[in-house]
Amino acid sequence: MNKYKLGLVFGLSSHFFWGFLPIYWKNIEGASSFEILANRGIWSLVLCAVLLAMRKQLRRTLAIIKSKRLFSILAISSGLLTLNWGVFIWAVGVNRVVESALGYYIAPLLNVLFGIIVFRESLRKLQWVAVSLGTISVLVITYEYHHFPWIAITLALSWGTYSLVKKRIDLGALESLTIETLIAFIPNLGFLFFIENKGTAQFGHGISVTVLLIFAGVVTVIPLLFFNGAVVRLPLSTLGLLQYITPTIFFLLGVLVFHENMSPGKILAFAFIWAALIALSIDLLKSSRAIDNRVA
Repeated sequence: MNKYKLGLVFGLSSHFFWGFLPIYWKNIEGASSFEILANRGIWSLVLCAVLLAMRKQLRRTLAIIKSKRLFSILAISSGLLTLNWGVFIWAVGVNRVVESALGYYIAPLLNVLFGIIVFRESLRKLQWVAVSLGTISVLVITYEYHHFPWIAITLALSWGTYSLVKKRIDLGALESLTIETLIAFIPNLGFLFFIENKGTAQFGHGISVTVLLIFAGVVTVIPLLFFNGAVVRLPLSTLGLLQYITPTIFFLLGVLVFHENMSPGKILAFAFIWAALIALSIDLLKSSRAIDNRVA
C-alpha cells in the first residue's frame, strides 16, 4: 500500500470513528455529561502516558511543562478542548446531534474568517460565497429555533479556535493531548471525587457503565492517532474534504437513528451550509492545484 492510500485509510478511519461517537456516549446510561467528560479526560491521559512510555517519549513530553510559552498555549487549548468535548457530550445526551453537526460544518468556514482576522489573508471569490452562505444558514437556524443556536456556534468556535491555537506550536498530537489532559486532570479528578461523595457517580456502580467510562479514553485517542497518520501522508485538499465526513455522520445519526425533528427551516439551513461547503471545497481544490503547479 502506497503512502497516499495508507493516509486515506487513516483519514477515513479517524473521521468514521469520530462520526459514530454519539452512539458510544448515548450508551453510557445513567452517567451525567460532566462525569463522562471527566472520565474521558482522565483515561485519555492514562492511555497517552502509556503510549508515550512505550515510545520512550514520556519524559521529553513532560519536559514541555518547563516552557512557559508552550505551557500557556497548551493551557488555553486544554480549556477549549474541554469546552468542546463537554458541549458535544451534553448535546448528544439531550438529543441535539443535528445541531452539533451544524457546528462542525461551520468550523471550516470559521477557519477562513480566522485567516482574514489573524493572518490578514484576503478572501477569494468562492470563499466569499461560502462565508455568505454559511452566515445565511446561521440566520435561518436562529429563526427556526427562535433563539441563537449556541450549541452549534460554541462547537464551531471552540474547535476552530482550538485549531488556531494549535497552529502556533510544533507538537505531535499525542504529546499535546497528554499535556492538555494533564492540565485538566486535577479539576476532572476533583469533580469525580465530589460526585462519588454525593453518591451520584456511576463509575464503579455497574460493570457495563464502568467499562464504557474507562474506554472513553480509548475512543478518544485511537481516532486521534489515525488522524495524525493521515496528516503526514495526505495533501491539504484531501484532508479538507475528509473533514466533512464526521458532521455528515452526525447529521444522519440524528435524523435516522435518534429521530430528531427535521423541520423545513432546519432543512433549508443545512441546504445553505452544504452549498457553502461545496463552494469551499471547489476553492480548496483549485488553490491546491495552483500550489502543485507552482511547485512543479
